[in-house]
This record gives sequence, C-alpha cells and structure tokens, in this order.
Amino acid sequence: MAAQPLKGKVALVAGATRGAGRGIAVELGAAGATVYVTGRSTRERRSEYDRPETIEDTADLVTEAGGTGIAVPTDHLEPAQVRTLVDRIADDQGRLDVLVNDVWGGERLFEWESPVWEHDLDNGLRLLRLAVETHAITNHFALPLLLRHPGGLVVEMTDGTAEYNATNYRATFFYDLAKSSVLRMAFALGHELGPRGATAVALTPGWLRSEMMLEGFGVREDNWRDALTQVPHFAISETPRYVGRAVAALAADPDVSRFNGQSLSSGGLAQLYGFTDLDGSRPDAWRYIVEVQDAGKPADVTGYR
Repeated sequence: MAAQPLKGKVALVAGATRGAGRGIAVELGAAGATVYVTGRSTRERRSEYDRPETIEDTADLVTEAGGTGIAVPTDHLEPAQVRTLVDRIADDQGRLDVLVNDVWGGERLFEWESPVWEHDLDNGLRLLRLAVETHAITNHFALPLLLRHPGGLVVEMTDGTAEYNATNYRATFFYDLAKSSVLRMAFALGHELGPRGATAVALTPGWLRSEMMLEGFGVREDNWRDALTQVPHFAISETPRYVGRAVAALAADPDVSRFNGQSLSSGGLAQLYGFTDLDGSRPDAWRYIVEVQDAGKPADVTGYR
C-alpha cells in the first residue's frame, strides 16, 4: 500500500454523499484517515434529491481506498443532530483533525439567470440555509473538538476563488451570495482559528464531473469527452477525486498554516503539491476560465491540463 500520511488522523466530511464530498472522503481514506461521512441519503431513505448515491456507499469506498469509512446520517440544518454526531466522534476517537464543510444541496433550487425578484423566494432562502447555515452549525459544534489538538484543518468548500467571485456575477443572486458567503466564512474562521493553532481555508474545484453533471450531459465518466460536442469548454473538467487529493495534500502538509484564511483551488494546489487527477493530468480550471472561456476564445486546454 502507498504511504499513508494521515494514518491515525480523524476527519469529518459533512456532505459526502456524492460529488466533491465523496471524492474528498475517498482521498482522505487513501491517505489513511478515519473518515466520518455524513449526508441525508442512505440505503434506507433518500433526501429530496431522490438520487441513488448514499453515505454508506461513500464509507465503503473510503475503506476500500485504505482508510476507515464511517457513515452517520445527519441533517446539518438540525443542531441537535450535529451535536450528536460530534459527540459520537469525540466518544469514539477523542479527536478531530480535519473538518470539511461540503454541504450544499442547492442544484435543484436555484434558477439560472433569474433575478432575485423573479426567483422563487422559498427556494432561494432554502438554498442559503443549506449552503451557509449548515456550515455555521457544523463549525459551532465541531470546532471545540478540532481544537483539542494543535494542527487542525477546516476546509470550506465553495465554487470559485475569492479573486474570481469578487468581480464576476455567479449565475443568480442566491447562488452568488451562497458561494461568496462561504469564501468569507473561511476568512473569518482563519482569524478565529489561527491564534488557537488551527487553519481554515476555502477551496474550490474546477468544472466538476460529478454524478449529476455527467448525468445532465448524458455521459459517464468513461466517455465524458462525448459531451464536448455540446459544451467544448467541458474539456477542462476534473473528477471529484482531484479536489479530494487537494484536501489530502493540505491535511498532510505540516506547514498548512501558511494558507490560513486564504482561497485555494484544486488546480492551483496541484501545481504546488504535484498531485494529478485520475488520468494523470493537472487541469487548472480557474486560470482557463479567465484566460480562455471568459475571454471568448475557442476551447483549447493546451497548457491548462
């Protein structure tokens, strides 16, 4: 088995049913960690997404990768459930070294390009609750446990870097607000955790080939390039395992505190740490988006992956 720099470490990936959360959990497992994976979709009951992915499947993948995966059904909008989850981790492990806040749940709630006065208000407000309140609730209960031992890491998952989101409108009022709020959350946590021996960062993947994204384009991971006829810029896309390797690299870095409060990307960290996506490439999506996609140039990933 490959070296496992996170052997003996304990992680919580909140929102690990699918997508980036699953990829992160698996890569933390591959690095040897014990990973608690949470979400609302289980083998007995699905969330309103009504999709087949479950937290038990994610936990099994973590264990198969070389770690220990533990699935705990949790609605992170319910403080009592999050308190119970953290109490369990404390009782079982006595520590928490890595917290990844990846709860989102908004794909079916936001309406592309609808201004705030036309967007369904209930959906917009629920999107904000799922994307922002869940992170705040989880931090409230989990951070005292993470601070028991020095060197803890909190990763706030979002979409877009702070630099990009500061000058670009992100789809809708509610989506824009949600993703920018999480960036600011990491900045604030950096100020609160840094003096106490822990590190907080915001992290964004690039164009993610999640289960829902692949399904939306009518492709699978093994033939994802067939979607390029529909959306040529999809050529810069990456698997969820790529951002997972970014988190694992951060968690294993003894000098990770140098990033405290910062906004990071999977592509940027790949250049720094030297990891690759599953196909051996290093897609740098946010540089590509600025220099090629947003610049109106034809799709060409040469020099970007």
